[in-house]
Formats: sequence, C-alpha cells, structure tokens
Amino acid sequence: MAEETKQDKQNKPTLPASGFRVVAREIFHDPTAMIALIIIILILLFTFVGSLFLNSSQVTQINIADAYYGWGEAGHLLGTDDGGRDIVQLLMMGGRNSIFIGVAITIITECVGLVIGLVAGYFGGLTDSIIMRIVDFIQILPQMPILIVLVTVIPNYNAFTLVLLIAMFGWTTTVRYYRSFVLSQSGREYVLASKTSGSSNLQIMFREVLPNITSMIIIDVVLTIAGNIGIETTLSFIGYGLPSNVPSLGSLIGFANDPVNVTTRPWLWLPATILLLAISLSINYVGRALQRAFDARQREN
Repeated sequence: MAEETKQDKQNKPTLPASGFRVVAREIFHDPTAMIALIIIILILLFTFVGSLFLNSSQVTQINIADAYYGWGEAGHLLGTDDGGRDIVQLLMMGGRNSIFIGVAITIITECVGLVIGLVAGYFGGLTDSIIMRIVDFIQILPQMPILIVLVTVIPNYNAFTLVLLIAMFGWTTTVRYYRSFVLSQSGREYVLASKTSGSSNLQIMFREVLPNITSMIIIDVVLTIAGNIGIETTLSFIGYGLPSNVPSLGSLIGFANDPVNVTTRPWLWLPATILLLAISLSINYVGRALQRAFDARQREN
C-alpha cells in the first residue's frame, strides 16, 4: 500500500508555478534585476518616507546667506543651491514629486488606453477604424510645443494640471499597444464560445479577454512609469513643468544649463541626474525581468 501511494505521488502531474513564484524566481536568478529592484525600493524609501519628515515650506524657503555651500559644508551633506536650500531635502521632495506625477499619469493613460484599446480590438471593423484615425490624428500633433503653450496660458497652473496635460497625449500609445493584443484574442475559441453561450460583449471583454492580457498590462505599466517620469523631468528641466516653488528632479538638473554650475558646482545638478538615471534604468530592468517571467509562465501553461 505504501508503494502504491509512493507510485501515485510520482505519477501525479505537477501544477505549474504560480505567477508570483515565476516572477520571484526570474528576479532572484537575475542579479541585475535584483539589484534594480533593491535600488527602486531604496529610492522610494528615500523620497516618500524621507519627505514625511520634511516641512515643504521650510525646504523651499530661500536664505541667500546659505547659498552655494559645497559638499558637506555647514552641515549640508550635498551642499545648497542658489537660494540656500538644502540639496538633500530638495532631492527627497523633488524625487517624490517626479515619481508621483509619473505614476499618476500612468494610471490615467493606462485606464483610458486599456478601455479604448479593448473596444477597438474587440469590435474591429468600422469602430476600430474610427478610433484609430482619432489616435493617428492626436499622435501627429507636436506634443511638446502644445504642452509648453498650454502650461504658459493656463491660469492657476499646478501639478494636477500638468498630469492631465501629459495624459491628454499619452493614452494614444497605450491604445495601440492593447489593441494589438486584443485583436489577437478576439478570434480565439474561448471568445467564440462565450459569444455562442450568450455572454454580452462587456462580459467577454472584461471577464474573458482582459484576464488573458494581464501580464501585458503589468509590463506596460512598469515601463510607462519610467517614460512619464522622463516627460515630467524634461518639461521641468526647460522650465515648463512643475511650478517654480515645487521641487522636481528636472528643476534640479536644470542647474546644468549654466556652464559655471557644470564646471564648478556639480552638487547642484549631479545628484538629481544620478537619481533620475537610477530610477529609470532600474524600472526598465525590472520591467524586462517581468516580461521574461510572464513569457516563462505562458510556456509552463
């Protein structure tokens, strides 16, 4: 009886690993992805947790007497800027603001793009053609000059306004991305079977098709966050991003526009540049690891 039980255990088919286990295995076996994940966690702790102990009004308060202290001078680890503000504190709040805005833009563009992409890919035909012509028109518009003009003319401009303006253009790329996957799913047997059984189009789209592209959603969300952080940083770098009284990585990197600062005051722009590169590269490496993990998951299934 014991031998039969042992034989049964040997013959029992093994279940495929769960999605979380596949992702964890892929990241833990990739030193680069593991280091990138640790860097992301440390940056989030530095920016979001560290900024909790700061008073925003005090951080941005100008004190000309403390201007341009260098590395470690007068108790300032990374020095001060032209207004005597501590660079470490500006990094905390600026990094938090840039990351928060990147995430907020991503949430809006992913939700809008996912719904419209589902509709376009699922229904196809005339519906798909109309939606894609609208997407094509928006994508050929000069995004950056339009954003600069709108930032200049909109009254009471703030971070929330900036999120909406960038998201106004960003959803089109997401639509194209999801539409391509939904098109490949719309003719599958499970979709046809659901239609035959009398399921509504909404039920099929959100209960049948959507779960089958979940891995693509997660990958796109991760990678899009890095891109949106870059867009906000670029606008702030050229002076058309966050308001001047709101710290941002882009405004700190903007000190590099002055040749004197580049050569003699690297503490003004170098830490923000390193932080931006670290968060962008780390997110991309983790995103690639997630993509490999979901590909492995599909092969196991």
